[in-house]
This record gives sequence, C-alpha cells and structure tokens, in this order.
Amino acid sequence: MIAATLQPHPAMILPFALLLFCIAAMPFVHRHWWESHYPKIAVGLGLITAGYYVFALHHPERMAHVALEYVSFIALIGSLFVVSGGIHIQVKGEATPRVNVLFLAIGGVLASIIGTTGASMLLIRPWIRMNRYRITAFHIVFFIFIVSNVGGGLTPIGDPPLFLGFLKGVPFGWVIEHCWPAWLITMGLLLAVFHVLDRRNFRRAPQTVRDQETAHESWKFDGLHNLLFLGVILGGVFCPTPWREILMIAAALGSYFSTRRHVHRINDFSFLPIQEVAWLFAGIFATMVPALDLLETHAASLGVSQPMQFYWFSGILSGLLDNAPTYLTFLAAAFGLQGLSLDNPAHMETFLATRTHDLIAISLGSVFFGAITYIGNGPNFMVKSIADRAQVETPGFVGYFLKFALPILLPIYFLIGLLFFSRFHLF
Repeated sequence: MIAATLQPHPAMILPFALLLFCIAAMPFVHRHWWESHYPKIAVGLGLITAGYYVFALHHPERMAHVALEYVSFIALIGSLFVVSGGIHIQVKGEATPRVNVLFLAIGGVLASIIGTTGASMLLIRPWIRMNRYRITAFHIVFFIFIVSNVGGGLTPIGDPPLFLGFLKGVPFGWVIEHCWPAWLITMGLLLAVFHVLDRRNFRRAPQTVRDQETAHESWKFDGLHNLLFLGVILGGVFCPTPWREILMIAAALGSYFSTRRHVHRINDFSFLPIQEVAWLFAGIFATMVPALDLLETHAASLGVSQPMQFYWFSGILSGLLDNAPTYLTFLAAAFGLQGLSLDNPAHMETFLATRTHDLIAISLGSVFFGAITYIGNGPNFMVKSIADRAQVETPGFVGYFLKFALPILLPIYFLIGLLFFSRFHLF
C-alpha cells in the first residue's frame, strides 16, 4: 500500500481519463489518424505519469513494479495469442442457434481451463466462420461476454485476478468451490438471452442461408501439436518470475516457428491484434496507477465494508481499470478493515474463515464486470480487432456499453448481487 506522503495529486488521474476518452471517441472522430498514432498517444500519456512518479514523487519503484506486471501480462496473453493462432478449426456447414449456444457454453468452460485469452484466440475465428452468412455485432459481443470474461470465473488459470489471488494464498480449488453457483446462473442467463436474439436473427435470414445452416456441421483440426506449447504456458503460470515469462515466450516462439505457414494463412493470423493490445495497455497500465493508488489509500473512506459494496465497487472499477490490480486493491482494503495483512499467509486463513463472502464478491465483481467495456479484460480488444480485420460489424467503445453491456449485463449482475450479497441472499 502506498505511503500517505507519496499520495499522487488527484489531477494525475487526467492522463488516464484522456486515454480512455481517446479510445472511446477517436475511432469515430478521425479513425485513420487514430490508427496511425494511437501508440504515440498511449505511450506519451504513460510517460507523463511515469515521469511524475519518478521525478515528483521520487518513487520509481512503483512504476518499476507496474512495468513488471505489464511484462507478465503481455507475456501471458501474447503467448496464448500466438499458440492459439497456430491451431486451425475448420468448420463445414453453418451453425443453427442451438449449435451456437452449445459452442459458447463449451467456450465458457474452456476459458476456465486454458484462460480467457487462450479460449478467445482459439475459438473466435471458427466462431466467425460458422456464422459467416449472418454474423452481426451481437455475435461478437456475446462471445466477449461469455468466452472472454464470465467463462474464466471458475479457476485461477481462467482470469488474471483469480491467479493473483492464488499467488497471495487463496487455495486453487477455492474459486470453483465457492463461485460455481453464481457462474452457472450467469452463464445460463447469458446463453438464454443469446439464444433468443440468435433465433430472431436466424429467422430473418434468407431461406437459402437457412437451408445451408441446417446442414450437418463437420469439424477438422490442424496444428494440434500446439497443445503441447499450450501446456507449457499453463505450467509456466505456476513458476516464479522470470521463469514464468521465459517459458511463455519460449512456448510462443516454438509454436510460431513450428506451425506450418498455411495454418497461419487460413487462420488469417497477424500480430496486429496483439500489437494494438500491447500499445494501448502500456498506456493503461501506466496511467491508471494514480487512480489505483488513490483508491487504495482512500478505500476505507469510501465506506466499502459489505459484500454487496465490494461486488459493485470492484466490478465497476474493473470495467474501467484493469481488473487484476483492481482485485488486489479491494482485497487489500478488505484485509485492512479486519486488521489483517494481505502479505501474511496466516492472515489469509483467518480471512477465508471469517470473510468468505467478501472474497466471493471481489472475485465475481472483478471477473464478471471485465465484460462491461473493451478495456476491462485483455482478450476483449483482441477479439474486436480480429473481428474488425474479418470485416465483421463491431460496436464502438460507447456503443458496446450502451447497446449491450448496460441493457444485458448489468441487469444480470444486479440479480447476482441480490441472490448472493443482499440481506436476503439465497446462497
């Protein structure tokens, strides 16, 4: 936790706010200019924050720690991106609404096994191909909702916030033991809403397309040797730094150079999506530091002390900030309210025995709400970028929230809050 004498000035939140504004607005204001200059904007704003911490606060260690977190973040999602891009799933026939629901359900489960990034990069291309004659924005959005976010809520491997909790001493099986009811309800509701929308979309399709889509699907897999490299990445998750990052980078290199070129070609594999994520999240990781530090310093003054409050505060801020550090910030605040230290393993046992609902609330909020904006979780941007390259309609930053997250996700999340964290909770 940052010392009181090193508190950043509230005005230092402005670079972060400006970066978020640019991400939201510039693709509409001047798309081509933004596509050419967004790396300079992201890095430039990040350097303003970094310079402030180094030269004004004389606290370079804070930015060095953030830089290491960023390297770990990029090593994980970058290696999963490369390895998943070397596996080609060939789909023949077009998907009916029932097949689409089954595909998303399998993708959600897979997200907790190989991570939301791995599942997203493995499945987004076949998802686009199997719906190519009638794919619309909501197909991409629900893929992000389920595969890129909510699906990863069962294991520490599934999503970075849960992995950070595992490193702090949360038992590996704790998440699935305590979070599966909320995960199952949320997945079921999202799949049900998707099925209603997809059936409507299916019925509006021309009869020739509908006849094609009732054809029997067949599947063929190529590049399956990359499953070995995927195993190396998942094993590396449990190694300390720097061996974790070294193993992940080595697996990515091994996958890229051992995968036949035609697999990358038919996958339309390109480094552009991960480059976009790398540049933008470099700026996000740096500029969000003052917001996180101010939040951690003043968490107690916010009056956050109950599970419902932890659920909504960690959730909303996870959609606006990166969900991994937000998770740690609120977990540290929850420990502090009990006079405990997050860095003391014995205190973790005490916390789990007495404040289980607080940790459930922070875990669900951090994972689920990562879906409410494109910046809430790393895979969101990569999925959008791949869809854009495939010339699939995707909503902009504001449209994503107003047309989809606000009317679909937030009512479901409100229901989860009532069922699990209100005075009359059923679970």
